[in-house]
Amino acid sequence: MVRRNTPSRRIAVKSAEEQEIMRRAGRIVALTLHKVGEAIRPGMTTGEIDALAEKTIRSLGAIPAFLGYNGFPATACISINEQVVHGIPGLRLVKAGDLVKVDLGAIVDGWYADAAYTFPVGEVSELAKRLMECGQGALTAGVEEARAGKRVRDIGAAVQRYAESRGFSVVRDLCGHGIGRRLHEEPQIPNYPTRGGNIELQVGMALAIEPMVNAEWPDVLQESDGWTFVTADASLSVHYEHTVLVQPDGPEIITSLR
Repeated sequence: MVRRNTPSRRIAVKSAEEQEIMRRAGRIVALTLHKVGEAIRPGMTTGEIDALAEKTIRSLGAIPAFLGYNGFPATACISINEQVVHGIPGLRLVKAGDLVKVDLGAIVDGWYADAAYTFPVGEVSELAKRLMECGQGALTAGVEEARAGKRVRDIGAAVQRYAESRGFSVVRDLCGHGIGRRLHEEPQIPNYPTRGGNIELQVGMALAIEPMVNAEWPDVLQESDGWTFVTADASLSVHYEHTVLVQPDGPEIITSLR
């Protein structure tokens, strides 16, 4: 996830060999999120979740992509309830009914993959359930538009249309991104259509598509730690993300266990 700014049009297209390395990184990201999701329980600290994520990534032969990135102090961004993204793991306890967003990445032979998932802890509210369903559906809708000949704006339009049709809102100040040799590459991928979203997608592009969907208003604020973003109205938020390769026959998700 990156802040929205003026996009560049220099987009890297990945070779078949480079894509294969990214698939390995994506598999490790998916396995790590799966293991973390199985472990999360009430009474666990976000720091313990982060430690498990780091141990898993390293045990699978990869390097944590976020640790030290622009000074970020942990392997995973762990954000709870009204925290949207970039929560710093620490002593905060996970409680029953929480929505825990885990965003992490892995590096294999210098190539990155990145994904996020929102985990419910025990029984959550009906609103939380609907919001999670919406976030996952919005991600699916966005990924479906990651096809050669489509435009970046088509991804954002699909995400926004899906979320708003269900009564929720998409965050506008933060966006998805290209990915490859660097964690954040062009193009920027807002979750709504923009004038700068006219970039045509090509086979071999690698995209991190990541809807951030709020229960109420789309506005976010950054906390004093310089990292964590929260909903401005303290409403719930969810975050889902996949790394996707644009292929001749459509999008290929490389951060899924399926």
